[in-house]
Amino acid sequence: MRVGQLAPDFSLESHLGHRVRLSDYRGKRHVALIFFPLAWTPV
Repeated sequence: MRVGQLAPDFSLESHLGHRVRLSDYRGKRHVALIFFPLAWTPV
């Protein structure tokens, strides 16, 4: 990807167990994706 390029649509399970699609928020809100190791392990 390049700066300014739209991210491809994808879906993930939220921390509440709901399915969330990136396209659900396109044009409505800013989105920050945060990835962290399982259970904050030192991976």
